[in-house]
Amino acid sequence: MKCVTSFNVISAAMSGLQCPTPQICVPSCPSKFWAVPPQIIQKDKPEDIWNQTLCQPTINLTTTSLSVSEILNLQLCPEFTVPSEPVLSRCFPTFNISQAESFNVGGMDKNKTLDTIKNGTEQLLQALGAKNLGLKIFEDFTRSWYWILIGLLIALVLSLVFLLLLRCIAGVLVWIIIVGVLVAAAYGIYHCYMEYRELDQKGATIKNIGFTTDVGAYRSVKETWLAAMIILCVVEGIMLLTLLFLRKQILIAIALIKEASRAIGYMMSSLFYPLVTFVLLVICVAYWGVTALYLATSGAPLYRIAPKNDSSPDCIGISGNESCSPMTFNASTYWPCLVDCIFFKYNDQGLFQRNLFNLQIYNFVGLLWCINFVIALGQCVLAGAFASYYWAFKKPQDIPACAVCNAFVRTLRYHIGSLAFGSLILTIVQLIRIVLEYMDHKLKGSGNKLAKCLLCCMKCCFWCLEKFIKFLNRNAYIMIAIYGKNFCVSAKNAFMLLMRNAARVVVLDKVTDLLLFFGKLLVVGGVGILSFFFFTGRIPIDKPEFKSPVLNYYWLPILTVVVGAYFIAQGFFSVYNMCVDTLFLCFLEDLERNDGSQSKPYYMSKSLMNILNKKNKNGKAK
Repeated sequence: MKCVTSFNVISAAMSGLQCPTPQICVPSCPSKFWAVPPQIIQKDKPEDIWNQTLCQPTINLTTTSLSVSEILNLQLCPEFTVPSEPVLSRCFPTFNISQAESFNVGGMDKNKTLDTIKNGTEQLLQALGAKNLGLKIFEDFTRSWYWILIGLLIALVLSLVFLLLLRCIAGVLVWIIIVGVLVAAAYGIYHCYMEYRELDQKGATIKNIGFTTDVGAYRSVKETWLAAMIILCVVEGIMLLTLLFLRKQILIAIALIKEASRAIGYMMSSLFYPLVTFVLLVICVAYWGVTALYLATSGAPLYRIAPKNDSSPDCIGISGNESCSPMTFNASTYWPCLVDCIFFKYNDQGLFQRNLFNLQIYNFVGLLWCINFVIALGQCVLAGAFASYYWAFKKPQDIPACAVCNAFVRTLRYHIGSLAFGSLILTIVQLIRIVLEYMDHKLKGSGNKLAKCLLCCMKCCFWCLEKFIKFLNRNAYIMIAIYGKNFCVSAKNAFMLLMRNAARVVVLDKVTDLLLFFGKLLVVGGVGILSFFFFTGRIPIDKPEFKSPVLNYYWLPILTVVVGAYFIAQGFFSVYNMCVDTLFLCFLEDLERNDGSQSKPYYMSKSLMNILNKKNKNGKAK
């Protein structure tokens, strides 16, 4: 069964697909030109004009009391048909001008009739072409969804195993990466020196080539390799000095990373808290979207009377400015012109409608604030859970049974105001950045270089300010979770504590980033390569139930698995990163507030005590 669009094409051409007209299903598409005679005789019977298969099933041509003109006005039967062929279960015109010697519609001549139909057909083909692409994508998902879920499950297991293994392999991984970087830099120095010596013997200098835009030409002069060798020597020297003077800080960072892995081992539920954050973010975005739609459509809908064929001499008096109501509209009153009551726009008059833009801005600010608040809530909850682990003197006996749930309830009960205030500060900075981006977009066509320079500097400054506030807020939320003080006091205490231990902060941050980057690379890269070989059929599998499905676009499930694996790894590793940061602040507080005496014992692990040559005076270490 094919859906006839013969009297839908003209409407598409005239109204730009705005107002759909009736469609019916037929056994086969029309094969010839046909049109209702221009001079309709009222006494002609409808069954003598149309074939029943081309009319809507709601009308019976044999028994109907409607006249031909009334049937046309009610769009129960088509005004014309053209030779068509089935495409995507639709009948699309396929003809040339020689086939239509006496064919015209709505008072148009033969050439204009064909051009109009072709234009409408092109628009429909574009729309249904996109629909066809969407159907193919949907079909691929239906064939491969369970394999995609398996790939995401593998990514989840890999992320979990990697985090749990860090308690054993963190130190080995860090030193392997550090030694690897040093060896790579040393080889780079050797290679640059050999290239420099060879080119020096040939006398190839930069004077021989002068200034050129060909970057490859600079590889053939000795100065390029000399500069590269000097840069690598400086980098190598800095890394060696860092290892020499910050070796203890690196050991502390490794010990904290191992401790974070132990903490997560005791609180496995913390790894799935990002799902709560995700759900809350979806709710925020959905609420913003619904509110924005309600605001945009708050005015009453306005409709206008528009002719289907504005070039017809019968439609000269219809300009398209006359209002109408689709509930009471009667197209027969405008006969012989064929008209429709189509949607024009929403009413934008009135006090409320004139302030819609301001209300949309207010709604958008609320969205940013809610998003930042949800993220802050997650950080504070996780910080409270991991802080309860660190300050448990006897592990695991003193660790709360439901640390994450307890931290969530405690945060909602006591710290909502502090989180909202910190989120508001970040939201204000983000709004300023958005305004600057908008101004930069507006000034792109301007020749005022001074304004562009100032704007660029301001964008850079506020970008740095946003990064700093995010860093400060994160540590402030940790202090809030530990001591329960307000945002300002917690932010000040966290900042001063970190400044007193700046070297440790930098080393821990870089070592953690290095390990987590390696973990993301392992998870995403491994799952991506595995899915590529599976979905492309390069893994030999004998059993048909385990073979890769036949797909239209094999890259689609691969891309889905890779993106999903990245978000899974990002979610798991964000929890791990928060754990490391929380334990680090607790460790610094432990060092400053306690001295190892019986009244003020250290809460840090035995490995950290050994690195710092500290111990509790009662001889007990956790």
